[in-house]
Amino acid sequence: MNSIIAVMASEIIRRAGDTRRFLIAIAGPPGSGKSTLADELRASLKARGERAEVLPMDGFHMDNAILIDRGLLARKGAPETFDVRAFLDIIRAVRPADQEVLIPVFDRSRELSIASARVVSLEHRFIIVEGNYLLLDEGRWAELEGLFDYSVMLAPPVPVLEQRLLDRWIGYGLTEEVARAKAHGNDLPNGRLVLESRRRADVTLDNA
Repeated sequence: MNSIIAVMASEIIRRAGDTRRFLIAIAGPPGSGKSTLADELRASLKARGERAEVLPMDGFHMDNAILIDRGLLARKGAPETFDVRAFLDIIRAVRPADQEVLIPVFDRSRELSIASARVVSLEHRFIIVEGNYLLLDEGRWAELEGLFDYSVMLAPPVPVLEQRLLDRWIGYGLTEEVARAKAHGNDLPNGRLVLESRRRADVTLDNA
C-alpha cells in the first residue's frame, strides 16, 4: 500500500501543477479503509513539502436526537442521515482557497459531531475529502460531481468489509451479536449502495 500511496501522491502533485487548491475525494463503503488512506496520503504529500488537510464527511452526521425523531437512528450512516446541504456548502467554500474554513469532525466514541473542530487554512493546497458517498450518483450527493480534481474509490470484497466492520464494532465494546446486526442491518447495505451507484473514479482499488 505504501508504494501505491507514493505513486498516488506523485500523480496528484503532477496534476495539481501550480494551482492554489486541489480537492481529492476518497470514497468507499464503510470499513473500506478511507480514513487510513486519507491520513497516509496526507503524510505522503507533507513529506514532499506540500500542505494538506483531511476533510471527513462523517462530521456531517445528523445528531442522534434528530435521527430518533425521524425514526432513522438504526440507519445512522445511510445517505439520508447526513446534512448533505451543509456538506455541499463546506466543499464549495473550501474549493476557491479564498478563506479559512472551519469544519466539523465526528467523534465515534461518543457518536456525535464536534463543530469547528478542524481548520482548512489558506495554506492547505491539498484537501483530502473522505467519505462513503462522495461518488454516489443519487439525490443531492450527485451535486458533488465536478467539485473534485482527483478521485479514489476503495472497493474491497464484501467478506473483507464484513470482517472489518465486525472488528470495528466489537472494538467499541459491542457483543458479536450486536456487531453482526449493525453490520448486516446497516453498514453492508450502505456499502452495496456505494458500490452499485457510483460515478467513475480516477483510481479504483479493489484489494485495499
